[in-house]
Amino acid sequence: MYKLVKPFFFKMDPEAAHHLVVDGLGRAARIPFVPSLLSGLWGVHPAKSLEVDVFGLRFAHPVGLAAGLDKNAKAVAGFSRIGLSFMEVGTVTPLGQPGNEPPRLFRLPTDEALINRMGFNNEGADAMAERLARLGRRRIPLAVNIGKNKTTPNENAADDYRACLKRLYPHGDFFVVNISSPNTPDLRKLQHGDELRGLLDAVRGEMEIQAKRAGGKPKPILVKIAPDNDEEQLAYMAEAILASGMAGIIATNTTIGRDGLKHPNAKETGGLSGRPLTERSTEVVRTLYRLTGGKLPIVGSGGIFTAQDAYDKIRAGASLVEVYTSLIYKGPGVVREIVKGLEERLRKDGFSRIADAVGADHR
Repeated sequence: MYKLVKPFFFKMDPEAAHHLVVDGLGRAARIPFVPSLLSGLWGVHPAKSLEVDVFGLRFAHPVGLAAGLDKNAKAVAGFSRIGLSFMEVGTVTPLGQPGNEPPRLFRLPTDEALINRMGFNNEGADAMAERLARLGRRRIPLAVNIGKNKTTPNENAADDYRACLKRLYPHGDFFVVNISSPNTPDLRKLQHGDELRGLLDAVRGEMEIQAKRAGGKPKPILVKIAPDNDEEQLAYMAEAILASGMAGIIATNTTIGRDGLKHPNAKETGGLSGRPLTERSTEVVRTLYRLTGGKLPIVGSGGIFTAQDAYDKIRAGASLVEVYTSLIYKGPGVVREIVKGLEERLRKDGFSRIADAVGADHR
């Protein structure tokens, strides 16, 4: 089915196609019988062996949706029906902002990649909170990816992350601190030094305040990092994230690297996602698992197009994985394809459950 409509989408401006799909999926999911139709077309019925228990949450299988596709939580009900076991919404900032000037999203078909310099364009935390409040019961765990406004200086960044947590705490099952987008000036500097420790301490403190106010346990917080860090930087980040009490790491965000690209759009600035990121993001997962001794759960993200791509990240140390660019190039059926392939690879390697495969390359 996707093969029939893909040429139509790829003739459109990439951002226009993006909005058409997300807005259309959001509207369609409100029509009676459409959610069941989506489940029938693309739903997944994984084996018990693929269930994942991590961060105090249960996931039907390891494959979820990365942030950036549903920035404003417009299509949560629809995405929940295409086989994903969890999804991220956002990145959301305290105040709505337009992001960078278009054009700001580019396809690189010959490289199976995307370049974006969106700049955290979103409607703001209030709009997202109101939309999620209307959603009601969630079918799959939902992560809210939070960031800072472009005009907020780094010395005040913690205030923005705390404001997002305060407004959206009731509506997320877990939260992701995004300090690794290359499209917000100086944001990546928050990954290093005292700025990282101070930010994470502030976020953890706000989470404890909100949990106490709600009368429950603090919700898990993950930190999303860039693939463009060397091993020394990764070691510092792993130490700081462990010490801060964060629940895990998402590895990785998009890259500013351009090695090996063939498409003319390679000259565009912004973050590169898709197939060129496959090996590097897996290597970052492998390094982080080794540096943390497997004590800090990792979500592998970057260039996952096949079951083997996902399995490589799991064996390298990822408990969960996320797709994004492969959905654009292969369509929703890629989720079912990956999940089925993971079952086959577990059986082939003699593992009875997916948890046994996590970090297997280190043993």
